[in-house]
This record gives sequence, structure tokens and C-alpha cells, in this order.
Amino acid sequence: MSLTDDTLTGTIDKVAVAIERIRTFEPPEGYYVAFSGGKDSQVVLDLVERSGVKFDAHMNLTTVDPPELLKFVREHYGRVELHRPKTSMYKLIVKKRLPPTRHVRYCCDHLKERGGSGRVVVTGIRWAESSRRKQRRMTESCFRDKTRVFLHPIIDWSDDEVWEYIRSRELPYCSLYDEPGQTRIGCVMCPFNHRQMQREAVRWPQFAAMYERACVAAFDKAMADGVFDPATCNWRDGHEMYEWWISGKTFDRDGEDRLFPLDN
Repeated sequence: MSLTDDTLTGTIDKVAVAIERIRTFEPPEGYYVAFSGGKDSQVVLDLVERSGVKFDAHMNLTTVDPPELLKFVREHYGRVELHRPKTSMYKLIVKKRLPPTRHVRYCCDHLKERGGSGRVVVTGIRWAESSRRKQRRMTESCFRDKTRVFLHPIIDWSDDEVWEYIRSRELPYCSLYDEPGQTRIGCVMCPFNHRQMQREAVRWPQFAAMYERACVAAFDKAMADGVFDPATCNWRDGHEMYEWWISGKTFDRDGEDRLFPLDN
């Protein structure tokens, strides 16, 4: 099996290139492989295993992982070490007194992007995922923890190439990818995409209920702490905060809807 690119200097075997990248940067203590259960991390883990390098694989649970994903990982990836967070998404929202937004996703720092300090961390980050990730480099230091270095061996792969590799290697994948609209799998109701949030609120109502309870508790705490001014606050209660969060809108006291300026 070979994924190739034709260039002016010849044909490039992208699988061979990725494996060579992994072998080239292997540290003495081995790699810390960041695993999520998604398609990209599956490909990366398989490439690392084929490379013959020393490694240990880890998955950070977030307390809002899709049940189907957790079942898949436990059935097929027992070799991956699962790590529970010190706090839950619910408690984090209450502590921050506001749910995470597209522009302020504090949840990633506390729940998802943990571990690997002092290690070379292998990830499945790719340029094709987003305009923001197009700015990433194949090897780079973590800006929060300078002792952590990242290696993204499939950074230049397309979505089609990832799926071609999975099919060619006959790798099992999470059933969620076969559902309409599920091109990426992450935390349930991630605020990155409001339409996706709304679909997932219907798909997993237990998570939607948890988020709403968290918003109610966060609003009450913000009021008690004096963070919100009752006279000017856009929400009357935590339920309205939740409605703003999931829709991308907030509500004026005169009843008119308007887009929230920081997250529309």
C-alpha cells in the first residue's frame, strides 16, 4: 500500500516519509503518542508501531467523550493508557463562571491537552484540518510547556489519504464516522461549531442536560461573586446563558436577539 505525491523531482511515498520522520526524531526514552480514538490518531499510532521505535500511547479522557468512542477505544486499543482528568467539564464551567466558547476554549488546556511534559509528543495534527493548523510546523515546541516537543508526522496528509490508509491497513474505526455529518470526532458539543453543537445536543441529550445544569450553576456563581451586574447582564438566568452558548446568540432584555460579538 502506498500513498504517493507526484512532484517535479519524482514520486514521493508519503507513508515511507512519515515512517522516516518518526524514526529520525526518536528520543532515547521513546515517544509519547497522543491518542484520541479519532482517525488521525489511529493512523499515527499504526505508523509509530510500524516504525519499530520505542513509545507509549496515552488518551486523555475529558468527561464529555462520546460513549461510542469510549467503547471503540476500549474494544480495540487496550494498549493505550487512559487518563482521567482531575476535574470534570461540569466543575470546570462552574469554576470559570462561563462555558467555553469558540475563541476561549479553556477546556482543552485542562482536559484534553495534558501529559507529555519533558517528552517528544507524536500527534495526528494535519494542515488540512483548519486554516489555523496550516500555521503549524512538522516539529515544534509547545508554547505553554517548553519541555514538550511535538512531532506531527502526517501533517501534510489530506483527509482522503488518511481514509485510504485506514482502508488499506484494514484498521477498525469508530462507528460515529458512518453517521451523517460526523467528519470529526471530539468532545460532545464542542463550541467550535454551533450547528454541530445543536445536532449533538439532540444526539446525546444527557450531555446537553449536563451543560445546561453547568450553565445554571456558573451563572449563579458569577452573580454571587459579583462578576455579572444584574442591571446590565444579557441573561436573566443560567438557562438563557445556555441558550446563548448553544446558538451563538444572546438575548437583550427587550426580547430582541442579537449576535454575541465575540462568538458569532
